[in-house]
Amino acid sequence: MVEPDFVHQDFRRRLRKIPALGMGLSVDVYSPDLFELVNRLRERGLQPGYLEVFKATTSALTTVRHALPDMPLAYHGEGLWITQPDVQAAPFFQQDVDEMVMHLNSLQSLWLNHECAMKQMAGYSFGTYVPPLYTQLSAQVVADNIAAVQQAMDRQAVRADGTAPLFLLEMPPLTYFSAGTIPIPDFFRLVTATAPCGLVLDIGHLWTVYRYTALRRRISLERFVHEFLDGFPLERVVEIHVAGLACHESAGESKGEEGLPEWIDAHAAPIPSILFTMLEQVLAHSNLISLRAVALEVDTKSIETIVEEYAEAVRRFTLRVQQAMARETTAEQSKGLTLRPASIHVSLRQSDRQQLCVDYARYAQIISGQVPMTGLEWQEAAAEAAGLTRYRTSYLPHEILHWGGDLAEMFPETCRILAERGICLTEFVAFWFRSPRPITHSYDFFLLKIERFLEFATERAPDVRGCVQLEGDLLRLAYAQANEVGEPVMEMEQAR
Repeated sequence: MVEPDFVHQDFRRRLRKIPALGMGLSVDVYSPDLFELVNRLRERGLQPGYLEVFKATTSALTTVRHALPDMPLAYHGEGLWITQPDVQAAPFFQQDVDEMVMHLNSLQSLWLNHECAMKQMAGYSFGTYVPPLYTQLSAQVVADNIAAVQQAMDRQAVRADGTAPLFLLEMPPLTYFSAGTIPIPDFFRLVTATAPCGLVLDIGHLWTVYRYTALRRRISLERFVHEFLDGFPLERVVEIHVAGLACHESAGESKGEEGLPEWIDAHAAPIPSILFTMLEQVLAHSNLISLRAVALEVDTKSIETIVEEYAEAVRRFTLRVQQAMARETTAEQSKGLTLRPASIHVSLRQSDRQQLCVDYARYAQIISGQVPMTGLEWQEAAAEAAGLTRYRTSYLPHEILHWGGDLAEMFPETCRILAERGICLTEFVAFWFRSPRPITHSYDFFLLKIERFLEFATERAPDVRGCVQLEGDLLRLAYAQANEVGEPVMEMEQAR
């Protein structure tokens, strides 16, 4: 057993190396163009306290570091899938960790933020984040996987001051459904009992927990936030995110029987005012004693909207954020904060991992509509069946056919030929989830989509192989070229 007090002290030791950064932005290098965004902010007299940069190529991240030498930078990673029981045994896991370390070193990053979610599980792949199973065994696996990644960062990822980045685990959004046997706050308390990680609390994600669980039927949003924060390990929250929410384009603008909009996480959308009200409530909580940063998450949003929203957030929240960051760490005792650590074994039996592999295989089959909901983990989802039905029948098909690249636009000639032969693209969704497939290389949904569509088209119409192969090769070439940063570097150098 690992003593929870030791784990918490290890966390605080690591936290001391992270300065108070204040208000900042969580950004993408490419969308919108990061250097143009920084220039526009400077024109308005706005200087973010830091930037958290989403995963990109090593060369692109190195360019960002060189172009912004005085800007504190952090890294939002993807693809390690620390929720999965078999991830450390995957043939590409060490390769992905090594790449992540290169990215951290390129940015001289203060932390690694990684979503507690996955896009691949049990041989099935998805385009957007799927939340974990909220169970005790799942929390144990997450903690163990985090420990492995943090150890790699301790060995290989070093900043100029000799310290290693801290692993931050972000609470994911719910997209219409949740599955598990324990409350979400308890899940994260179990993780932090044995992993000396920090947490990222996303306010929009918190809203979706209220919206897509039965809690919305019983208590007000304000009361929900109060009770959630009291149970959540808020003392581990290092960063807060605020991003947009919107109804998904596959569902249209609609509301449930409680009158709440059917919003989901949507970074390109405006930030609704209710999230700023929730942020005020979070910042005022006395258990928030480790805060270092608050970011608007703005990847894919227009620059004009980003500048206006950031200016408003700075005006409204700078003082509140400073007050939250200034709370004494001794507040754990002086304010009567109860850590309530949960006892949890660090070492996992292979049989436990195997059982969770089975659980996640069933999870993937349930949410893709292949098997019915069964088991304790699915009791609440069954009671809120409309949410999972919406995910299965509307959101997921749209994701496979349109998200990350519209198939009809990616493969126009092949799709025209298939349509002439009465082969509907919706058949591709069933093909995608027909059976689990060995995951043999690092996750990239766009490239995976190309690969799977080549298989689908040649299976349905073997004589289109040449056409679909040519269109796929052109897509791969264009994708490789688009993932490198070029001329904007010079623009940034000239603006400094």
